[in-house]
This record gives sequence, C-alpha cells and structure tokens, in this order.
Amino acid sequence: MFQGASKSYLNRKSVLKIIADHDAAADGDGLKRALGWASLMSLGVGGIIGAGIFVLTGTAAANYAGPGVMISFILSGLACAFVALCYAELASLIPVSGSTYTYTYVTLGEIFAWIIGWNLVLEYAAGAATVAVGWGGYFNRVMEGLGIHVPPELTTAFFADPTAHGAPPGAVHGLFNVPAAGIVLLLTALLVRGTSESTLFNNVIVAIKVTVVLMVIVFGAAHIDHANWSPLIPENTGEFGTYGWSGVVRGASVVFFAYIGFDSVSTAAQEAHNPQRDVPIGIVGSLIICTILYVAVAAVATGVVNYKELGVPDPMALVMDRTGVSWLAWAVKLGALAGLTTAILVLLYGQTRIFFAMAHDGLLPPIFARLHPAWRTPAVSQILVGVVVALAAGLLPLDILGEMVSIGTLAAFALVCLAVLRLRRMHPELRRPFRAPGIPWLPVAGILSCFALMVALPLDTWLRLLIWTVIGVAIYLFYGLKHAKRLH
Repeated sequence: MFQGASKSYLNRKSVLKIIADHDAAADGDGLKRALGWASLMSLGVGGIIGAGIFVLTGTAAANYAGPGVMISFILSGLACAFVALCYAELASLIPVSGSTYTYTYVTLGEIFAWIIGWNLVLEYAAGAATVAVGWGGYFNRVMEGLGIHVPPELTTAFFADPTAHGAPPGAVHGLFNVPAAGIVLLLTALLVRGTSESTLFNNVIVAIKVTVVLMVIVFGAAHIDHANWSPLIPENTGEFGTYGWSGVVRGASVVFFAYIGFDSVSTAAQEAHNPQRDVPIGIVGSLIICTILYVAVAAVATGVVNYKELGVPDPMALVMDRTGVSWLAWAVKLGALAGLTTAILVLLYGQTRIFFAMAHDGLLPPIFARLHPAWRTPAVSQILVGVVVALAAGLLPLDILGEMVSIGTLAAFALVCLAVLRLRRMHPELRRPFRAPGIPWLPVAGILSCFALMVALPLDTWLRLLIWTVIGVAIYLFYGLKHAKRLH
C-alpha cells in the first residue's frame, strides 16, 4: 500500500542535488552572511517570547504544577535545546520553504512528511486558536476596565467546564467566545487581502513583548507574598499529572508552547558569519535568556496570586491588577494584546503556507495552492483555515487547545531529531554549514525528551491525537498517495 511513498523516498537524488547546488551557491552569490551570534540571539528571543508566556503560564500552574511551574519551564527549555540544535542542522542543510514538513519529506520520505505536516496543522491552527482565546481574555479585561461588560456567555467557550480550576464564583456555561473568534476572522480578512509586516513593525512588537515581560517581573516582584509559594510543589491529588512531580512534568508539556519560535534562529543559519559557532550560541543563548525570563515571570505570577486562581485566559493581566498599580495593569494588558495579535497573524499565515507546500507536492487538493488572481494570496485556503480556527477558538477551552498544540508539536519535533540521525547515516558526505554536536546522543535525547513530555499529557489528549492521526492517514490513503508528485 505504501510502495509509492517508499519509492519516493529511495529516489531522492534530485532533492539532494538541490541541496548540493545551494551549498555551492552559498560560497559565491548566496545569502549575505551578515548575522553574528548576538543578532541571532536577539532574533531568537523575539521569536520565542510570545503567546505561551502570556496565556498558558496560569493554566499550567492552576491545573497541574502549582508554583512548581517554575521547574516546568526549566524542563521544557531543556527539551527544546536538544530539538533546536537538530533543527538548526536541517535548516542549514535544506534552506527551502515548508518548515519541518519539507525537511522530513527530503530525509524520511512522503508518508513521514505527511504525518509531520498533518501534525503541524495542530501547531499552527490549534496554536492560533489558543492565542485567540488568550487575546479574548485580555480584550475582555480591557473592556471591563472601560466599563463595558460583555455577557459571560459570549466570552466563554461552549465546551469550557464552569467548575474548572480558577473558574470565578458563579461561572456560567458559555455559548461562544465571540472576541476570540472575531479577532481570528478579522486577521483572516487581512491575510486574504494581502498584508506584509515591515521589519520596523516587527521590531516594535518584539520590543513591546519583551518590555511587558520585564514589567511583570520588575513591578510584580514588589508585591510577592511568599506564602503563595508554599508548598512549591503541591501534594499530588492521587491522579497522575495533577500536582506533585507528575504535575510538574505535565506542566512542562503544556508550557512547551511558550518555546515554539526558536526556529527563527535555525532558519537564519545561511546568513550567519560563522554558522558552526554562531548558530548554537544564538539558539542556546536565546533559550537560556527566555528560560530565565519565563521562570521569573512564573515566580512573580504564583507569588502575587495564589496558583489556584491563575487558570484564566489572561493570567498576567490578573497579576498586574492585583498589584493595584492602575497604569501598570493597563500597560501590560495593551502590550499583551499587541503581541498576541501579531502571534495570531503569523500562525494563520504559517498554516496556509504549510498547506501550500503540501498541495504543491500533490498531498492535498490543488485548491490549497491556488492563488487569488489579483491579491496573489491563497485566499480560499486562508478563508477555510480562518473559519475552522475561529470555530475552535469560540467553542474549545484554553486547556484543551494548549494540550493539542503541545502534543502535535512534540510529535513533529521528535521526527526532526529522527531525520537528523537518518540523514547523517545515509548521506554523511554532504557539507553541513552547521553540524549538531553529540551525534547520535543529542537527537536521541531530543526524541526521548519529546516522548517523555508527550507521555505526561492527559489520556484525552492522546486520544484526540490518535483520532487526528487516523483522519490524516485516511486522507493520505484516499487522496495523497494517488496524487503525490514524487521526486525521481
């Protein structure tokens, strides 16, 4: 049944020739090598600091780890370091569009590429929905500050549990999260029409995000009640993953979302002065900086507010409100809204570009690669993605969405580590601008770390992943296997 997929993999000389041609061009008229390790580190910090820290910190603390979420961030950062170094090697060797989907297509073959591409749908689409729910939470708090009260039924997901951790007293059953769905549809309309973010605009938003994080740490530290940190790791309730050390590990699985974005460093490998030195420094350095910032934010959040109250879509806004400094609370809310808006935009954009690459390879119908005649954007694909993401943001609660993003991304990252091992064994002769250290132990550690974090996620999340995978394999068997444009 999978003969076509395996044949595609065994006859990949044309793709390897493209890699070799690009490698030769890099010594002549290729990308300008203008980035040093400091620039790459700055790029990584900007890419990593985003929605996760503003949204999922409270969820992980309230539902799983308590104040031990500080340790969760350290464990998650360590797993990311293993994966990021493997990712950097593939990015420098295969600098083409399509993200990890393309890397896997080249190294492991069609069926694995399809699986990883299908899992990337969870990373981008479910990620956009997760961020949108967080955006809605901050938006609602801003509206309340202005004296505008939106009915709670229209700001709460239909499938949200009114009795969940952190739910306010008298919480009602939601109908549809209108603000979360609304921002998705608005940004979808912008992307359909065509929008480009300037470097200056991106730099401003990155500066705002970092400033908000530093404000939470610096000003929140003065209002910490040390009693909120005791015990650091609450006693396990008798259920795996609900507090105790198992809760800390499950918390690491959930906050893994906060580290997605380190690929911004690895994809710039071809523009580094000295990739062998600058890329690992940029990746590890940015991960260390962000881990320190994340641990500090988690310490402040759980110190100012009891962890049981943090299970809300806008935990940093809640923390700043508790400080009693009104201007500070407003600054954090507005800054978080700005950062979350661009995060949703990028995730919606990335989802359709993954679909575009898969449709170009014949694994999805051509409609996903069709461009609007005037705007030159994948309009139909963008609208379909936007509608599905808006429905997910309106109907599903934050914890379910965050867990789905994490498990899909962890599965994809494990395959990236496997791809490095496979390519090293099959084609050791290829010149790699950046070589991941410690082969084979580094990618093995990455695979095991990803798997350990996946195991820590709830059984319901695994069942959803299984159903998602079965649907994906069915689409591949009935469509992709027959229409794939294989390389020979």
